[in-house]
Amino acid sequence: MARRERVMRMSVEQPLWRALTAYRVLTMLYAIGLFATAYEEFVRPWLAVAYYAVLAVWTLATLPRVASAARCTKRFLAVDLTIALTGILLTPVADAHQRVMDGGPTMPSIWTAGSVLAFAIKGGWRWAALASTLVAVANLVERGTPARDTVHNVILVWVASIAIGYVVEVARASERTLARALEIEAATRERERLARDIHDSVLQVLAMVQRRGAVIGGEAAELGRMAGEQEVALRTLVSGGLVPVSRVSEDAAEGAVVRAVEEPEADGRDGPVDLRSLLAPYAGARVNLAEPGAPVLLAPAAAREVAAAVGAALDNVRRHAGEHARAWILVEDEPDEVIVTVRDDGPGIPEGRLAEAEGEGRLGVALSIRGRLRDLGGTAELISVPGQGTEVELRAPKTPTASKPSKAPKETGSARGKAADHE
Repeated sequence: MARRERVMRMSVEQPLWRALTAYRVLTMLYAIGLFATAYEEFVRPWLAVAYYAVLAVWTLATLPRVASAARCTKRFLAVDLTIALTGILLTPVADAHQRVMDGGPTMPSIWTAGSVLAFAIKGGWRWAALASTLVAVANLVERGTPARDTVHNVILVWVASIAIGYVVEVARASERTLARALEIEAATRERERLARDIHDSVLQVLAMVQRRGAVIGGEAAELGRMAGEQEVALRTLVSGGLVPVSRVSEDAAEGAVVRAVEEPEADGRDGPVDLRSLLAPYAGARVNLAEPGAPVLLAPAAAREVAAAVGAALDNVRRHAGEHARAWILVEDEPDEVIVTVRDDGPGIPEGRLAEAEGEGRLGVALSIRGRLRDLGGTAELISVPGQGTEVELRAPKTPTASKPSKAPKETGSARGKAADHE
């Protein structure tokens, strides 16, 4: 089944646009209500009625425009602010002079702040500063003198709009950073998954060709040398890997975009899988499997990963403990998790060998075992004492959980980590 690409868009601005939509409607009703209560004091009420009719139609007709940043164009913002400024400048013409001088509200009243906030959300603090400055000039012209209350209102709108615009810019930068971090995490997980698969197949074959070629000699030795070089190159590639460039939307106000490749389940119709059936092929003359009498059910992907981790541990037993080493697999079905223990009677792991192997790019334990269980939200622990064999304990939750770092290996004797490293 083909993998599918999941697109996530993050935008802290969308709630702001929704809030602005409601604010414009409420302040339009508030402005009309103020006019209705003071209708008799207007010297030219017909002019005010005409203005409020335009204001109401414009506010309701342009609600979709302030639903998102993409629809809120520069032309719309310019017209919207023009309507607010026109209402402010018409106030001395329509209203009584004494009311204006006493600090009465302008005809658009606090609806004007909605226009300024739209500038702030769309273009940041610079656009907000421009819009609020124009509103300040219009208010001073309307009053005719820089009275204290007028200056106070002008400064309040100016500071608030610039602050909101600055916060929006910071939020956009944070979204882009978060998108980049999420994309790097997704790329890292995909790289680790590929590294596990490659390690379990290609790298082991190349290592075997290198060893066999050296034993056979002649042309086979040259072939083995080339296989060894390719093994080193491939290990370097899967250990490093490439991280794709983060994608962001064409309009920054729409928020950052993260694209993650999702691995499909085997078949959503199959339901849980009995882990015992996946572990049964590992049983043999030198591998003893002890399992419950009832099915041990796990999600298909989780069951496959646990079985693959068991296979990786047994590969380590054959590689490092020898062909004649014996191994035991114990499956325990707990209420919340499944525990699989792989134990062998080999020589154990020398102290510091696992860290040394990881430094050389040999990531069998780190990826094929620890990585698989970590991605399932489980843990993988190893107990190894030189001369007394190695024990690997795999714990997989029955309920899928977010991936979390596996617990740090505990020290018992010389080392405690995982099955001898998949080299």
